[in-house]
Amino acid sequence: MTLTSTDPRTGVASPTALEATSDAQVDSIATAAASAADELRRMPRAARAALLRRIADEIEADRDALVAIAAAETGLAEPRLNGELTRSAFQFRLFADAVDEGGYLEAVIDHAGDTPMGPGPDIRRMLVPIGPIAVFGSSNFPFAFSVLGGDTASALAAGNPVVVKAHSSHPLTSARSFAALEAAARAAGAPDGVLGIVYGQQAGAALVAHPRVAAVGFTGSLHTGRILREIIESRENPIPFYGELSSLNPLIVTPGAVTARGADIAAGLFASVTGSAGQLCTKPGVVFIPRDGDAVVDEIVRLAKDAAAQPLLNGGIHASLFRIEHALVSAGGAHALVPARVGDTGFTATPAVLEIDAAQLTPAATEEAFGPLVVVVRYDTLDDVLAALDAVPDSLTATVHAQPDELDAAGPLVDDLSRRVGRLVFNGYPTGVRVSWGQHHGGPWPATNTLHTSVGVTAIRRFLRPFAWQDAPEALLPIELRDATTSVPRRVDGILRLATLGA
Repeated sequence: MTLTSTDPRTGVASPTALEATSDAQVDSIATAAASAADELRRMPRAARAALLRRIADEIEADRDALVAIAAAETGLAEPRLNGELTRSAFQFRLFADAVDEGGYLEAVIDHAGDTPMGPGPDIRRMLVPIGPIAVFGSSNFPFAFSVLGGDTASALAAGNPVVVKAHSSHPLTSARSFAALEAAARAAGAPDGVLGIVYGQQAGAALVAHPRVAAVGFTGSLHTGRILREIIESRENPIPFYGELSSLNPLIVTPGAVTARGADIAAGLFASVTGSAGQLCTKPGVVFIPRDGDAVVDEIVRLAKDAAAQPLLNGGIHASLFRIEHALVSAGGAHALVPARVGDTGFTATPAVLEIDAAQLTPAATEEAFGPLVVVVRYDTLDDVLAALDAVPDSLTATVHAQPDELDAAGPLVDDLSRRVGRLVFNGYPTGVRVSWGQHHGGPWPATNTLHTSVGVTAIRRFLRPFAWQDAPEALLPIELRDATTSVPRRVDGILRLATLGA
């Protein structure tokens, strides 16, 4: 089947030269990845780091073409796409630095010797790659969470081959991105089969079911995530599924914050809700504002009424936005302060602002609307917020806007939120996820189904497993576990020893 590419700004679909991947082709690609796994595992860390840096170079060398293609397939603005491509290149370089540093290996050496339980054997342990990783590209980040995304970067950094399932909303962007990966792999001398790509829904299902695939990284809808989990559970050998699935990201504004900086909060909140047409997993979808916070709400309403229509990523997201808005009103009990409107061309829409009382908030009013829609929840006291949060699904983030003299009163709220999310933001906005060593991008179900992060250096941990060597001859040990090695941090006989510079 020939694939098409659709420009969401116009709704016009055009044929491509790409074909859906057959089950036989999926088998060939996954088998090649499995063959490459042993060779990639044996590559020195320096060579693997060089591969990651070469990928970053190839991405930036093809920047203009990649951004132009992605703009035509996503409707996202070129400045946003340029920033995202820079982020992708940065991710590969950051993981290269982590591979060079070696701390991610969690290397441990317990020398043989006497213990309170008697003589103990020599035990050496570190994290090792798990095998070929299936990575599903997301619709809303054609670079940073797709073929050139953090799942690909972290899986390669861990020493695993990657097979990407291209997203149907941007097949040409995926193909061009994969060409950059392939060029880098050839230049770096990576083994054949270390990278693969498949197209089409059936190919994605076949990839997840393939016995040589060792784990799945997925960013997308809760519905599709459940389908992939069902496929995994039907396998003879179930594998890890790292899914980022759904998030409402509650934001709470205290009375003091309204009084001190209500206009600034309204402007920042509106930008956070409508940036990238509201198609961000960290968009604040439900916002708690005091009963007397009309200044904030009125400004948000004004901004929404004046806003132009923005293109959504595809027809499915466009239709879903209006369906969910209707359900939030009809079944959820919210009322529209500003209803969304269909734009004049393509899959475009204007922002929507709904409102509901905290006492009336139910799960029916807290379905995630992927797009420029926010539900304002009016409350009288912070105790009202605490009670209403039980209707809000656990999320990736939560945000609190409060003044310094309110922090004691907000303490119970902060404690409650910390149990519901993976990242707590103070006096800012959750959109814009820094790629760093300290970042955590994950949360309790249904935000994700994992305790790990999909952003930042520790995302590498998803694609590694612990392995121990007992009384192994030194020649059979990895370099990082040999006594003379000092180039990586290790815990030796219970004592943490830092790496020696230049070793």
